[in-house]
Amino acid sequence: MKTIDLSQADRDYETYKSLLQLWQSENPIKTTKLQVLLAVNALLVSAVSVSGGLRRDLWYVYVTGMVFSLIWTVSIGRTSLFQDLWQARLRELQERYPHDSRFSLLDNESYQRHARPLVRFFGAVPSRWYLLLSPLACAAAWLVILLLTR
Repeated sequence: MKTIDLSQADRDYETYKSLLQLWQSENPIKTTKLQVLLAVNALLVSAVSVSGGLRRDLWYVYVTGMVFSLIWTVSIGRTSLFQDLWQARLRELQERYPHDSRFSLLDNESYQRHARPLVRFFGAVPSRWYLLLSPLACAAAWLVILLLTR
């Protein structure tokens, strides 16, 4: 059986706490980015509506919506990428110390069955899906509108 150097475990735990903080700090950033994406697209839809609906001469609004949404896809993707990288490093530390509960803060699978069914159902959707698919869907919608009004 391999003995664990306590000083190394303590250093790894400090690393774990730092990575956990980095991982956590991305959540409000992703939420804010998604809210801004939805707000800007809602404003663009309102501008089109106030301007008399879908018309050919509003092509620049459609292009703006498409480009903005594509840029937002990359921006949210980058934030999600770093969160995934930090989570992988957290998992690596957890695997290094399987019997040390300090390293298993994110291991909640056994506790999920205690959540209310509706919360479990909606909470099962990984955030990366709606975070990355929402701006892509907006970009696709703007592209379709642009093509239909040409």
